[in-house]
Amino acid sequence: MNRIEYDVNNLCCGGCAAKIQEKATKIVGVLQGNLDLYKKKLTLEIDEKFDEDSFLETINLFADAIEPGTTVTKRESEFENDINLNENRKKAEDKKEKIEKISLIVGILFFICIFIGEKFSQSLQLIFAILAYIVLGWDVVYKSLKNLNNGNFMDENFLMSVATFGAFYLNEPKEAVGVMLFYKIGEFFQEKAVAKSRKSIEKLLDIRPDYANVKDDMGNIVTILPQKLKIDDVIIVKSGEKIPVDGVIIKGESSLNTSALTGEALPVDVACGDEVLSGALNVGGVLEIKVTKLFKNSTISKIIELVEHTSTKKPKAEKFITKFAKYYTPFVVISAVIIATLVPFILGDFNLWFGRALIFLVISCPCALVLSVPLTFFSSIGLSSKQGILIKGGNYLEALSEIGTVVFDKTGTLTKGKFKIDKIENINCSIDEFLETVKIGEMYSNHPIAKTILMEKTPFDIAMYEKDVLNYKEINGQGISVHYKGSEILVGNYKLMKEHNIEVEEKVYPGTIIYVAKNNTFFGNLFISDEIKGDSKNTIEKLNSLNIKTYMLTGDNESVGKRVGEILNIPLSNVFTNLLPKDKVDKLEKIKNETFKKIIFVGDGINDAPVLSVADIGVAMGGIGSDIAIEAADVVIMKDEPSKIVELLHIAKVNKKVVLENIIFALGIKILVMILGVFGIANMWLAIFADVGVSVIAVLNAYWGVKRQLNFTENS
Repeated sequence: MNRIEYDVNNLCCGGCAAKIQEKATKIVGVLQGNLDLYKKKLTLEIDEKFDEDSFLETINLFADAIEPGTTVTKRESEFENDINLNENRKKAEDKKEKIEKISLIVGILFFICIFIGEKFSQSLQLIFAILAYIVLGWDVVYKSLKNLNNGNFMDENFLMSVATFGAFYLNEPKEAVGVMLFYKIGEFFQEKAVAKSRKSIEKLLDIRPDYANVKDDMGNIVTILPQKLKIDDVIIVKSGEKIPVDGVIIKGESSLNTSALTGEALPVDVACGDEVLSGALNVGGVLEIKVTKLFKNSTISKIIELVEHTSTKKPKAEKFITKFAKYYTPFVVISAVIIATLVPFILGDFNLWFGRALIFLVISCPCALVLSVPLTFFSSIGLSSKQGILIKGGNYLEALSEIGTVVFDKTGTLTKGKFKIDKIENINCSIDEFLETVKIGEMYSNHPIAKTILMEKTPFDIAMYEKDVLNYKEINGQGISVHYKGSEILVGNYKLMKEHNIEVEEKVYPGTIIYVAKNNTFFGNLFISDEIKGDSKNTIEKLNSLNIKTYMLTGDNESVGKRVGEILNIPLSNVFTNLLPKDKVDKLEKIKNETFKKIIFVGDGINDAPVLSVADIGVAMGGIGSDIAIEAADVVIMKDEPSKIVELLHIAKVNKKVVLENIIFALGIKILVMILGVFGIANMWLAIFADVGVSVIAVLNAYWGVKRQLNFTENS
């Protein structure tokens, strides 16, 4: 299965976008499709049966029939072409906007002349009305005739043409032109609102570096695209520039603004030997950085890709609205036909009921819903990304509003994962020999405890020892076994000692105890402790206040787990210790079976991939730069703070509220105007408000409503 993307041009109608997407998914070779109206992008998942030429021919014929002028074109992957594409699109949009402004101004002048001409003669009034209608509505009528020829009589252009022609028939030229005028004004502001929302969100996510300064073989500095960098290239990052790819500092000291990645405004000090991530802004001295990842694999590229693909995972609300739209327009149009034909057949007065039926035609388009619901999710995900919270799709954001339980990992999630050795108990050897033995055992481990041990007293030089290391083996839930110069070394927990029949006393300590053995003889213990994060307790208290149950799963021993649980006010009955990765999965499954609401599992994204995948929502804490975190989790929190979980749930709550506001408002107004229209209370002016007016308000609320309720500011 492969993913392919296409650009969609000249498409403005939300209902039409849904139809094109549905058509695309029915073409041979397409497994799944998503048309994002705001990014003007069609994303497909395809198999070996897919024929691109045939697909483009079919989808372009259909798209043009649905909304004349709409085209689907192949999307170029090269960065230079992306820039040119955006520039060309901007020029086309600016030209289109200029033409629309001119036609609106001329149309308004003719509309005013209708009222002036009415004072002189009906003929003059009609002439100005026809001129105004031609200026304002020629493109609508043209599209409607083209769509009618293609069998698409449910198109908004056709329905609007029928409604305004009907007003002319009823000898209401002012109303006919007025409806077309305010329809065009509404469409203009609706497009402006969507474009502004899209640009605002794109600005929030505009974190991609544009260039890189690289040293060539002669030592000269040249500027190239980040995509052209190779591993081990040396790049120069000056003050005020973004780091283009992940790497390691080999020269210089500076401060980095990582707010684009983590949402944290405080600068981070870095120096020689520190790893740095793409997207961070250098605000201090000049840095020389050795490239460790290609651009496509760098943190910034993964974040951009993750956010761009969020729209492919649609929530139930959006799927419902798309399905609802398929039936809404036919229902309203059929109702209009009944009112215009059957009702006057029974009650008489065709012109009266025909006029009332026209109101139904004007409000038959479901654009207010089709546009605003996905934009609300898009806005919420974009704004949360600015805060360092990456949500992989609208379906996950929707599920977050139904959370009843949060299950935490301990190490690296509720605790800092920065360990210190409190004491060492060594037997029958010197402290240096003991530490050397332990370090040989931990030399290849990525666990935070191992890194702490390797840095104890003096940093450990792996290169000096690795030539004599054989049979290095990590044993899940127990520790490490390794052979060094003919000796077998065991480093791990009490279970590891027991498994190898080594006689040793089991210790109790409110921290982690490392047991060490050499050649089946117990060698000694290390006693290690981990510090609880500053915001962990406050996070648990806030979750408890929201009536959300909290659990903790850890591989640590009972004394450590219970101690952390007591400090954080997690019920001790909800603290489970001595768990292997498989045990965590089993325990989470059991918790899921005991609750009716959805469950979040929060882990550090390093060794929690299995349980992250099993949870309803998997959240990787402190997953910055971690491939495993980004791959396994549904949400990645870029800053290592448990309190972001509360913020995440708040975002989900606000998103759900705004979605409901738009659905209730849009449907409520439309239904009310339809009822009032039947009884002759609502006129065509009110009908046009129920269509484009409601759409504009809903679209504005989809972005600004979310932003306002999240108290989001550009500088936050």
